[in-house]
Amino acid sequence: MTDARIHSGSATATEAAIRARFHIDRGAFVLDVDLALPGRGVTALFGPSGAGKSTFLRAIAGLERVPGGFLEVDGEVWQDESRGIFRPTHRRALGYVFQEAGLFPHMSVRGNLEYGRHRRGNAASVDFVHMVGLLAIGPLLDRRPDTLSGGERQRAAIARALLAGPRLLLLDEPLASLDLARKNEILPYLERLHHELEIPVIYVSHSIDEVVRLADHLVLLAEGRVAASGPLTETLARLDLPETFAEEAGLVVEGRVGASDPAYGLVRIDFQGGSVHVAHAAAPAGHRLRFQIKARDVSLALERLGDTSILNLVPARVVAVAETPGAAHVLVRLDAGGTPLVARITRLSRDRLKLVPGSAVWAQIKAVAVLA
Repeated sequence: MTDARIHSGSATATEAAIRARFHIDRGAFVLDVDLALPGRGVTALFGPSGAGKSTFLRAIAGLERVPGGFLEVDGEVWQDESRGIFRPTHRRALGYVFQEAGLFPHMSVRGNLEYGRHRRGNAASVDFVHMVGLLAIGPLLDRRPDTLSGGERQRAAIARALLAGPRLLLLDEPLASLDLARKNEILPYLERLHHELEIPVIYVSHSIDEVVRLADHLVLLAEGRVAASGPLTETLARLDLPETFAEEAGLVVEGRVGASDPAYGLVRIDFQGGSVHVAHAAAPAGHRLRFQIKARDVSLALERLGDTSILNLVPARVVAVAETPGAAHVLVRLDAGGTPLVARITRLSRDRLKLVPGSAVWAQIKAVAVLA
């Protein structure tokens, strides 16, 4: 078994897909998924409560045996019921972090980490010192779990899981039990792991803010079925998303800081096709920032308006309009100089503005969320 590979930014890992096919019928609830996921980066499973996210994760971990199921990780078959193959959980090279950290209360943090490191024997060769530094838990090593904050416990739990040398890391709503302050405390460490880990991570969440900040690939689950799956930016920009996810439609964009205005606490971020002003601490020119524009925060006008409180006005052209019969709103896909945008407006507004593919408009962006 291989270890949890950490890289410094220059090494490249061989891409290896995860193939998972599970059908679970519990009468009132049916999970039916057939997915091929990337072998590197963070795949987020997002959907409402009861969509089947945690059930899918448990099936991957082998905690729930699914008749007829199939699972292959990094070219290795962990389950193929048609051939009588089922590798039990303790023989699957994975790390699993739940909502509650699950640290052994009678051990110090150091003891918990040593347990994780020796659990796989010689297979676990992750550098202890590097992992402790990566998650900034050095000052916590001699403390017991009951003396830690929720965010500190989760950081220790993630380190323990990675020190076991997994090929796959499963995170089941690891921030769900934390308050906003503790979430903001741990998110930068998850981002750091995202950049350094060479193994795939499957991250379950019902918070779209966490998803857009951390994920590369997105799987939308609704009522036990896959509503959409693909790269994060492409999937959120789709016009055919079910109504369940309509509120989350939008774009995640990367740009560079063009200028800062400390007097007003604003930063201008330039991207292909335009720029936006956001409330953000001053950052050096050229610094890369990732930001999100939700479709519900974009309104449209045929002319550039001068007397408006909206700072962000971007020229664009209508590419497509998608509507659900009987629905009050439509989704409008736009091209802003090579950057796609999505606006969610009423059907009445679409008709009043006579919007069709090719129409020239001004996108008025009411809110921008800076992610990292």
